[in-house]
Amino acid sequence: MCDDVFGILYSNAHHVSGDAYQIVARDDEYFLREVITPIYEVLMKEAKRGNKGKASHSNWRNYDDLNEYFWSDKCFKLGWPMNQNADFFRRSDEIQTTNQGTSQASTGAGKKKPKTNFVEVRTFLHLYRSFDRMWIFFILALQAMIIIAWSSLGPIGVLSDADVFRNVMTIFITYAFLNFLQVTVDIILIWNALGNMKFTQLLRYFLKFVVAAVWVVVLPVSYSSSLQNPTGLIKFVTSWAGDWGSQSLYTYVVALYMLPNIVAAILFFLPPLRRTMERSNMRIITLLMWWAQPKLYVGRGMHENIFSLLKYTLFWIMLLISKLAFSYYVEILPLVGPTKLIMGMHIDNYQWHQFFPENETHNICVVIAIWAPIILVYFMDTQIWYSIYATLFGGIIGAFSHLGEIRTLGMLRSRFQSVPLAFSQRFWTGRNRKNIQEDSDDSYERYNIAYFSQVWNEFINSMREEDLISNRDRDLLLVPYSSIDVSVIQWPPFLLASKIPIAVDMAKDYKKDDDADLFKKIKSDGYMYSAVVECYETLKEITLDLLRDREDRLIIERICRKVEDCIEQEKFVKEFKMSGLPSLSEKLEKFLSLLRSEDGKLESQIVNVLQDIVEIIIQDVMVDGHAILQTAQHNNVERGQRFVNIDTSFTHKKSVMEKVIRLHLLLTVKESAINVPQNLEARRRITFFANSLFMNMPKAPKVRDMLSFSVLTPYYKENVLYSNDELNKENEDGITIIFYLTKIYPDEWANFHERIKSDGLEENKGELIRQWASYRGQTLYRTVRGMMYYWQALVLQYIMEYAGENAISEGYRTVDFYEKDNRLLEEAQALADLKFTYVVSCQLYSALRVAYIDETEDTKGGKKVYYSVLVKGGEKYDEVVSLKQWNLDSILTKRWKKDKPSRWTMECLTFSVTAVLFPLSKREDFFTGYPVVTEIYRIKLPGPPTEIGEGKPENQNHAIIFTRGEALQTIDMNQKPSNEKCIGRIPESVSSLAWFMSNQETSFVTIGQRILANPLRVRFHYGHPDIFDRIFHITRGGISKASKVINLSEDIFAGFNSTLRQGFITHHEYIQVGKGRDVGMNQISLFEAKVANGNGEQTLSRDVYRLGRRFDFFRMLSFYFTTVGFYFSSMITVMTVYVFLYGRLYMVLSGVEREILQSPNIHQSKALEQALATQSVVQLGILLVLPMVMEIGLEKGFRTALGDFVIMQLQLASVFFTFQLGTKAHYYGRTLLHGGSKYRPTGRGFVVFHAKFADNYRMYSRSHFVKGLEILILLIVYEVYGESYRSTNLAFFITMSMWFLAISWLFAPFLFNPSGFDWQKTVDDWTDWKRWMGNRGGIGIPSDKSWESWWDEENEHLKYSNIRGKILEIILALRFFIYQYGIIYHLNIFHRSKSILVEQLIFYVLQSY
Repeated sequence: MCDDVFGILYSNAHHVSGDAYQIVARDDEYFLREVITPIYEVLMKEAKRGNKGKASHSNWRNYDDLNEYFWSDKCFKLGWPMNQNADFFRRSDEIQTTNQGTSQASTGAGKKKPKTNFVEVRTFLHLYRSFDRMWIFFILALQAMIIIAWSSLGPIGVLSDADVFRNVMTIFITYAFLNFLQVTVDIILIWNALGNMKFTQLLRYFLKFVVAAVWVVVLPVSYSSSLQNPTGLIKFVTSWAGDWGSQSLYTYVVALYMLPNIVAAILFFLPPLRRTMERSNMRIITLLMWWAQPKLYVGRGMHENIFSLLKYTLFWIMLLISKLAFSYYVEILPLVGPTKLIMGMHIDNYQWHQFFPENETHNICVVIAIWAPIILVYFMDTQIWYSIYATLFGGIIGAFSHLGEIRTLGMLRSRFQSVPLAFSQRFWTGRNRKNIQEDSDDSYERYNIAYFSQVWNEFINSMREEDLISNRDRDLLLVPYSSIDVSVIQWPPFLLASKIPIAVDMAKDYKKDDDADLFKKIKSDGYMYSAVVECYETLKEITLDLLRDREDRLIIERICRKVEDCIEQEKFVKEFKMSGLPSLSEKLEKFLSLLRSEDGKLESQIVNVLQDIVEIIIQDVMVDGHAILQTAQHNNVERGQRFVNIDTSFTHKKSVMEKVIRLHLLLTVKESAINVPQNLEARRRITFFANSLFMNMPKAPKVRDMLSFSVLTPYYKENVLYSNDELNKENEDGITIIFYLTKIYPDEWANFHERIKSDGLEENKGELIRQWASYRGQTLYRTVRGMMYYWQALVLQYIMEYAGENAISEGYRTVDFYEKDNRLLEEAQALADLKFTYVVSCQLYSALRVAYIDETEDTKGGKKVYYSVLVKGGEKYDEVVSLKQWNLDSILTKRWKKDKPSRWTMECLTFSVTAVLFPLSKREDFFTGYPVVTEIYRIKLPGPPTEIGEGKPENQNHAIIFTRGEALQTIDMNQKPSNEKCIGRIPESVSSLAWFMSNQETSFVTIGQRILANPLRVRFHYGHPDIFDRIFHITRGGISKASKVINLSEDIFAGFNSTLRQGFITHHEYIQVGKGRDVGMNQISLFEAKVANGNGEQTLSRDVYRLGRRFDFFRMLSFYFTTVGFYFSSMITVMTVYVFLYGRLYMVLSGVEREILQSPNIHQSKALEQALATQSVVQLGILLVLPMVMEIGLEKGFRTALGDFVIMQLQLASVFFTFQLGTKAHYYGRTLLHGGSKYRPTGRGFVVFHAKFADNYRMYSRSHFVKGLEILILLIVYEVYGESYRSTNLAFFITMSMWFLAISWLFAPFLFNPSGFDWQKTVDDWTDWKRWMGNRGGIGIPSDKSWESWWDEENEHLKYSNIRGKILEIILALRFFIYQYGIIYHLNIFHRSKSILVEQLIFYVLQSY
């Protein structure tokens, strides 16, 4: 291959002889056939061995294994052309089948191929293997704190006591053992990949094991030499060591042992030196780097700059100091005293047969029962401390980022004057702004407002098209495109609302003879002054344009001249009577109302009102108004003939009508517009848009200089557009989706009807209702419509850049600009097409088609052939591809415009037309005689990609070649950007669960991502809509890892891949995208289960291992506690409950607890109770909601945040989050033990139905109901047979969180189930559940029809579990014997006999049944 490429580069001339290369002509499919297909076939065979991901990961090679095979020089053994008989292509599961009559014999050909560089073994040991430094630190800190607490000297006093200090120094021996454990585990887990490693790699593992083993011996020996009176094993080792060394030998050995750590600590603060060492070719440096890290293409150079390093180091030093201080003074120290007393007690009165007398072991079992839950809390509470510090730091960073500066409409009104300036500073791309500012302050501000109005009005109009606001709200929010017609700046009417009526009332009540005070009051309110001047000048302009006769215009001009002269001479109140202004205002309102009407028959009424206005001005307002009419009377013009000749045609112009509407609003809106708009979503979007302009946003370049980018949406088989049948289908309660939506969004439903009426769209009402409903669901229509705002924004920005400053300030949008300058519009659209491409990638080709995988039959060979295909809208008939061959259910197209179809492509939608989706059944009626789609590209594939990998990542990777540009944004089906920049949440009004998830998701995507990016520097790809460096990722395997099961959470692996290859991920909050989320209990649980499964698989992955090993210590801590560590901590929280209850059950049933409590010393000590009470605080987990409260406080105010928190608790949010804690713990733990991860579709519909009890039982039986019932029984037994703490105030508090957890797990699905307490539904659910329990299973019987089939499906993961998982499952199940063993002795069946024969007899009786 290289030889051929060399020949092409050198013009087919040999570099030595000069002869021409004889290159064989290749057909188009040569590379696919000779290179891609053989590798694909290897992948396909390995995928079959994986049994769709059910087999153990260690038994088959995934994408990573085959990819990393080409990282070594072994790949050159394949030769060119590639040798098909090479070892790489010989699959380990090739079967030689010999047909002998009806029998077949199969023998495997070749042994199992080893993995490459890493083995994904299913075990919890991966957590220790990947994050060993963290566990070693916590274990050593725990050991040191216990030693210090036991000595009673305190942390400072230890330094003055040589013996205690020597005991503390034993942590280094523990360190050596833990390090030896890590090396051993590393070798055991990598065993299946050793056959594929180089000798140098094997030597490295061997030497590490030997060195670790040597230190395990050397450190104890040297420590024993420092003891004065050694005993036992230490004495033997000391005698063996002889007189070698002195008492200080241990210190020197520890210093030598810690030398590599000291060097690493020095290099930690010198990132440039570390980077230089990694790139060095010096032998000694190469040897050191070979020892420190494996030689791979990834995981190198992941060093941050010194400033970033200091930030996250300070974060973790503060956190660890707080955590360790809390653990020492609250958890460990209070337990030491009671522990000493218990270990010295003599217990005789046991309530059961005691196998191992506690007195001989210092009551060690009791000590374990007391200390075990505290130890678990010690290892888990760092997660809570992280939550606290992340909240504080995230809040501070958010405040410095100007987040929440404008969070209400009142704050927007007070700062609106600065919004246009902030917008222009970030988006202005015209001539130098300094020159503009030098012109004049007024012109500078006018430029800003004119420029800002283009985008602001587009934003407001888009919200009107989405029916978030009404026509009146829209008119109140619009900013005039031009202010050159008036002498003041024109602000949106919602800022000027009620200013004119207030000014009229002020003037009417004014009693003084001079103008000064009146004008001072008006000018003191800038908005009022602007409204008064604009009202006067606009009325003057409209009136003069309305009149045809020159004499009539002269009268109006004289009146206006009189007004202006009096104002200039400061005698306005002397020449005009203020008492007549209210009647004049009423007539003006009527006059403008008539002008707004499109009825041409109202001209006579306009004449009458205009005559009344002039009469009021002359007779009731002006002191000498009769002088104005002298000229008219001289010309013998009667009143009835005056102001009758008018022309209303000029009001048909859009610019004039906008002025009339605006003027009418200024006069008629008498109340404050503080509640405009009324829609909460519209308010949030407006305030966020305004607030984002003050964030740390970079200055926008010109459109031509922008990075070109693509947007990719993976699509499976979700709804494209709701059909009429779907919208009107009634559920069991008679509720339809459309009825449900109209009740949730009543104001938007009313706005929708107002829009179709005002736009004359009644004849298309049925289709528009489908669009309206689809836009409020998780449909493809919603996503596509939202994404095409990108294209509109590019067109708008280009036009603003090249229309010229004069055109912008003069209001080019107020004329029919597109007809006047069609060339500029075409240029803008063409450039937008070049800069933006939108591709929808379809996994199933029975729905919307843009990029998809096509399956066809090869006419020659009869085999199935697969292609990646990209299609778009066609314009010529001969370009059309038959839709029927794809069996399309729906297509994306456009509305009609002027009796011809508008241009359609997925990459380019016309500026003013909205995308509409139509079902295939209406295609021919709607598009008679017109083509639909055009095939652009067809790329042949070696086979179906979704057969060898996960569906969604494969779907994205196969379509990435159709994207264009330098950046790539991935958008999910449940996401939608708005015309402006907005963050969408789960619809809060749908249900309380939706509100809970909304707040949780909001805190995660804001304050959570903020702290991950800065200062922790461990943000990864946590889901769409992240924007990728397309060139970086397309040359490094794509944006998604796709191996079956292990890459179930494909999103985050893109972040892992970027970071391992020296990339980094940032977080920007000034542009955010809406995201829909599931709103039903079962949907949310499925989502949480999917994420927990994904995190379980991440724990086993090579990416997590390499990041955990290659990050520095503090960055590794950030990585752990923000990814898999969160789920492991959740599992430990649940384990703490079990360990505590089983420990207390042992103490209660054995009678040990009663003996201990009757001891006077224990009775007087409250330390034991206080220490045990701390774990209850931890289990409540209230501190985990702190990020949520902080983010709501930043965005809405802390009073609102506190109110929301209280309301959430009243709506049982704690029950919901406690229930989801069980979901996380169950699925994460089960994944690590047995596997069984799979994609769990959560659905995209609305939850308007009642979930049956059988459905809830199937979903939550193993994860919640069984465990909740077990905890409940444990608590009952503990309360019945125990007497612990009943006389103290802490009695209930210690077990309160456990009661709460058990009740939440048992009853939450029914509390949050629609109509969950309806009696008839309860009866029906009971009947349905009994029928389901009684049905027999069998082949072909689904799990929702029979309990037996469900049981087989629920335990299917055990069939593929490894032996370790099965043994551990059996051991865990043995805990139930504690019930039977303990309780039978308390039943007094054999007259309080404690003989072991009682247990054996009962066990025999139970077995007989």
